[in-house]
Amino acid sequence: MANKNTNPYYQGPPSDHFDGTRFFLPRHTRSNGFSGFLKWKFSGKKQKWPKNIENRHHAGPPQRHDAGDFSATFIGHATVLLQIDGLNIITDPLFSDRTSPVTYAGPKRVRAPGIALDSLPPIDYVLLSHNHYDHLDLVALNQLHDRFEPVIITPLGNGTIITKSGLPHQIAEADWGDTIMLKDDVKVTLTPALHWSKRTFRDRNMALWCAFLLQTPFGPIYFAGDTGYGNGDHFRAIRQEFGPPRLSFLPIGAYEPRWFMKGQHMNPNDAVKAHLDLESHQSIAIHHGTIQLTDEAVEAPLEDLATALEHNGVDPERFHVLECGQSRKYR
Repeated sequence: MANKNTNPYYQGPPSDHFDGTRFFLPRHTRSNGFSGFLKWKFSGKKQKWPKNIENRHHAGPPQRHDAGDFSATFIGHATVLLQIDGLNIITDPLFSDRTSPVTYAGPKRVRAPGIALDSLPPIDYVLLSHNHYDHLDLVALNQLHDRFEPVIITPLGNGTIITKSGLPHQIAEADWGDTIMLKDDVKVTLTPALHWSKRTFRDRNMALWCAFLLQTPFGPIYFAGDTGYGNGDHFRAIRQEFGPPRLSFLPIGAYEPRWFMKGQHMNPNDAVKAHLDLESHQSIAIHHGTIQLTDEAVEAPLEDLATALEHNGVDPERFHVLECGQSRKYR
């Protein structure tokens, strides 16, 4: 049994965001501890979600795209299928019914995945941003391995969690700033996010978290994963280093109460500010309408996003909301 000073996932030298045991983001603090968590949970302000929401039918994606085309399919929560330049990439694949260490309790999804895992086209790469249960779904990763044997690209420490399943996953662990080639003209860089990690009661911030920036023939594609907004510096840094994204995936849900969630999750207005900071050509909303993780009503993120777009003078055609299973093709 590891003692309290031992990291069971990653052993490496200290850095500007790793103290030898835990990862951290300089100047990013989350002030709400366990007492704040209890205050939130007993506030009685959690809105009631329906038990089930049916997805509308959408035509399934192709097996692959030819060079010159790319598309994005929103599967649900933070799970997106990117088909680009002959590659199929899936982000934070969540297909289980619950986001929990057990199958009989914990947050339960109210929408089925927009594409069933058995109906996915071949998957070449998985981009896995961090180890929270609504993003690192071990059952789904094992099923993807059995079908496709994709390479999982993930931040430091998460590979240990995945390999405990006993399957010979292909895993590429990397640090913030590291770049991994996917093919000659497509590469991915791990970038900071204002978030944290935890899988058990004893492993807070012992595995790293990230966002992803894909460099492609179509321009940069940014997947924010889970992140707070802060002062927006990490978004402006992306724009400065890589240029304005051709397409950004920005989270808009799991944001109330604001006093507790602000440091780790953007609200829709924050997401619109991030879109503007990035100077993103187009953005797609993620992390909403699938699982109730926080207090807001199921329809609130979309309503608040519409208000934020109008308030900030952003054309809704620049910030899309895709239904579960819906694809959008780009050229």
